[in-house]
Amino acid sequence: MPELPEVETVRRTLNELITGKQIESVTVRLPRIIQRPDDTQAFAHMLAGHVIETVERRGKFLRFVLDGLVMVSHLRMEGRYGLYQQEDPLDKHTHVIFHFTDGTELRYTDVRQFGTMHLFQPGEDLLLKPLNKLGDEPLDPSFTVERFSRIVANRNTKIKPLLLNQEYVVGIGNIYVDEALHRAGIHPEVSARSLTEEQLVKLHHAIVTTLTEAVNAGGSSVKSYVNGQGESGNYQQQHRIYGRKDQPCSTCGTLIEKSVVGGRGTHICPSCQPLSVVLK
Repeated sequence: MPELPEVETVRRTLNELITGKQIESVTVRLPRIIQRPDDTQAFAHMLAGHVIETVERRGKFLRFVLDGLVMVSHLRMEGRYGLYQQEDPLDKHTHVIFHFTDGTELRYTDVRQFGTMHLFQPGEDLLLKPLNKLGDEPLDPSFTVERFSRIVANRNTKIKPLLLNQEYVVGIGNIYVDEALHRAGIHPEVSARSLTEEQLVKLHHAIVTTLTEAVNAGGSSVKSYVNGQGESGNYQQQHRIYGRKDQPCSTCGTLIEKSVVGGRGTHICPSCQPLSVVLK
């Protein structure tokens, strides 16, 4: 599933490609992608004639801001957006097509068919599902060490599942949790409330640094991810630990181990990330 760096990269490329384009009509080929309204004809009718002003991101969601409407889209496992000419061949996994007045088309393809789209009046989207319970943005200036400490303090849960919980901090999925915890030297099974002030500072820095580096590299293409221009990310070449089971740790040379924490495959360097704190 695309995480914050991948979704942010898609947002940036889409802004370059579709900002200012006017929607002439919409074709929905797979109705279940459309979650709100529950009538696909109403969805298409509402969007017709509107201009895309910008594309924003909230957590792992894209926010298509139009002149009078907001469309919230989640890519889920393998959703993709791409800009095409009308005459370009149609992929069989294309489920929604936004036809623009200039003859181009924004196509949404999704092999796994798990993606979603919600349509709202401006401002309404932030008050209702799926955005209303999202936590802090880790790349926002408001995400300070003090703010992060308040989020983590006194929570009786393992640190990795906490960081994966989108109601606390958004956008950090399995890849970047593993990368940040390794960078901070913290074992994923350590109790959140057991972390010292020094560890919290290191972890906060690791989260921000890891995500920033990943965004700058265009995200990680570990499976099928590409941006809005069909380009793969490059950050997988910089992974310290994720996907490197039985390979030497780049910091100490110890072989990286893989286990399951909170139901997710988890990569750990047993030397750099010792489980030295008893879970509380």
